[in-house]
Amino acid sequence: MAFTPESGHRQAMEMERDYVLGTHDEEMARLGLQHEVWRAAVLDCWKRAGITAGKRVLDLGAGPGYATLDLAKIVGPTGEVVALERSAKFVRSLRSRIAEQSLTNVRVYEIDLMTDDLPRGDYGFSWCRWVMSFVRDPSQLVRKLASVMPAGGIAIFHEYAHYETWRFLPRLPLHEKFREHVVATWRESGGEPDGANQLPELLAANGFRIRSARPQIFVLRPSDPMWQWPASFISVYLPRLEEMGRIDQSFADRLEAELGVAERQSNTLMITPLVLEIIAEK
Repeated sequence: MAFTPESGHRQAMEMERDYVLGTHDEEMARLGLQHEVWRAAVLDCWKRAGITAGKRVLDLGAGPGYATLDLAKIVGPTGEVVALERSAKFVRSLRSRIAEQSLTNVRVYEIDLMTDDLPRGDYGFSWCRWVMSFVRDPSQLVRKLASVMPAGGIAIFHEYAHYETWRFLPRLPLHEKFREHVVATWRESGGEPDGANQLPELLAANGFRIRSARPQIFVLRPSDPMWQWPASFISVYLPRLEEMGRIDQSFADRLEAELGVAERQSNTLMITPLVLEIIAEK
């Protein structure tokens, strides 16, 4: 593609709206894998929360829209999903999938949850997954959400509550150092890895009552399909850490070798980061 002032401006805007984890193709593929391995848990959560045909759902931080499309199929043609996402690349990807599937019940807004107003609507539900850990001001987001959710509306969250539960048994020292870098870079970008910990207080302050709360944590073996969720994050985020100057190629190579040895041992266990599921009613 030839460079033009318009394309240069678009690229610059996308860089400004980039995430600490990136929006490159490898990250988009990783997000797809992540959604797939979490899909059963998420569908169960939505069912327990009451999302069914004809409902209207606000999808906060929709990314490339993997959850958005699942929600659209659940609510059907009489329902609607309103997806909010700040990355232009992710928005284009989502809109392309919507067109490919001929969906007419999805609206997509390219907005920043921190700086833009949320679109108003008669939402029965909102869905927010791994967003609170990355926004600069979770309290502002919950206030905005409360301003557009009607009385009786249900807000659903899946957010990290204790990221450092992510570990291997036997221990992998280089992975633990990698995890430290992940936590540090998230905080340097204005986020908080354990974003769920503020939610009970913030929800109470904005008129929400927690209806249920559940921990979501798994102990995996190398043969488990979900193993690839955190393992793929390592391979995708290592180059990101190199770009930031936090690690060098030697560290990346040694960590990948360490992980490779662990994956070949059938008794290796991986404990996933603790995710807290909260279903709250306004």
